[in-house]
Amino acid sequence: MIEKLDRNQIEKMATLLADARERGGRLFVLGVGGSAANASHAVNDFRKICGIEAYAPTDNVAELTARTNDDGWASVFEQWAQGQPLASR
Repeated sequence: MIEKLDRNQIEKMATLLADARERGGRLFVLGVGGSAANASHAVNDFRKICGIEAYAPTDNVAELTARTNDDGWASVFEQWAQGQPLASR
């Protein structure tokens, strides 16, 4: 399996993450269902180990359900990543 990994793509991703950290960017890790738990765990690792500001929108159930109630699932993560507050819409 390891032979099938594209080392160039892995290097590219590592560079993108390092650049985001250096610029003070934010990383959003998305997952639904069981993958939401994986996203939450990944966020912890990116914050603690890598020093990257990271978020899993599914960790904030109250805001997620409010956004979903107002706008539906189709755009809830997109608006979150754009930093649109609930009150502005």
